[in-house]
Amino acid sequence: MAKILLADDDESMRTLVEHIVREMGHDFVAVTDGMAVFDAYAETLPDLLIVDIMMPRLNGFDVCSALRARNVSQPIIILTAKGDIVDKSVGFKAGADDYLVKPFIPEELELRIEALLRRSTQRPEAGFGSDQVIAVDGLEIDVRRRKVKVGGAPVELTPKEFHLLRMLAASPGEVFTRDQLVEEIWGPEYAGDMTGITVLVRRLRQKIEENPSEPRYIQTVWHVGYRFGD
Repeated sequence: MAKILLADDDESMRTLVEHIVREMGHDFVAVTDGMAVFDAYAETLPDLLIVDIMMPRLNGFDVCSALRARNVSQPIIILTAKGDIVDKSVGFKAGADDYLVKPFIPEELELRIEALLRRSTQRPEAGFGSDQVIAVDGLEIDVRRRKVKVGGAPVELTPKEFHLLRMLAASPGEVFTRDQLVEEIWGPEYAGDMTGITVLVRRLRQKIEENPSEPRYIQTVWHVGYRFGD
């Protein structure tokens, strides 16, 4: 059983999401404005957050950015009636893991919740020992503890950032297409565009690369995808 925190000022939406979450067997907590998210998070320590964009006092993009700045690593779903690509890019850049546009069918939200919860708690993939530590040129990845250090200093990664880094580091030099990475990280049920993986790579580089514009670890293979530098 997981605990889901929803931030949305629309009473009908809160009622709908609560019904979906409780039918899935999870606990549910709701707040009605952006500023209330921080106290609710500290009090309940949710496993996943669903955040609406248009809310009183603080919008969902700023909520998401502030949570990531506080090293909150739990998955975040942006929930909004605004569906254009510009807003999606802003949402992913703010640190969101997924983006769901209203109106939606209950099954769609269920699938996204299940996928994010599964990926945030899953065990390492085949090829990684549960006690394995990968160390490459100043970068250290502790697979079992899900910890990352650069130059000996700890770096806080979101579940998706860690998943991407772990996947690439498992096969240095191997090129992964964007489609492969999207399916691995978001799952085969993901129906969005490629913006998410581009933003995810950019965020990861900003955290682990000395010079993100000339990356040593996460390298671009033009017109194909990405690889871990060997």
